[in-house]
Amino acid sequence: MILDWQIKHFSEISIAEFHDLMALRIKIFVVEQNCPYQEIDGKDKKAYHLIGRDGLGNVVATARILPKGISYKEVSIGRVSIDESARNKGNGHVLMEKCMNYIDEEFGATNIRISAQSHLEKYYQKHGFVSTGKNYLEDDIPHVEMLFELK
Repeated sequence: MILDWQIKHFSEISIAEFHDLMALRIKIFVVEQNCPYQEIDGKDKKAYHLIGRDGLGNVVATARILPKGISYKEVSIGRVSIDESARNKGNGHVLMEKCMNYIDEEFGATNIRISAQSHLEKYYQKHGFVSTGKNYLEDDIPHVEMLFELK
């Protein structure tokens, strides 16, 4: 499945697009992972949103990119979400490549910090992220803080 990708700042996203992004994130993080938590946290308004659509125009993948100083002192990537229909087809790696390329274009060469679910640590390692050694529970799900650091 080849997806059509766009990156938009929150100010450029339509109400319908924001609805579709939230629906996907809630479907995955709240329903699929059985984890009630405050999905809308105010950070989306300051974020750039990567949107992946299937051939029918349905939003099946997303991530948000936050500038420095919002979640961390570094730029960060979060809310990485891929619908079941688009998983295990390489879309997750394309998503991360798109995020990393956009960060380089928009913010220049910079460090990137993420909060990753622990079971996805190897996935993020494939994109140059390294554990900072900070492991913690977030909404009862094991997480690890990871850093993509310029050498």
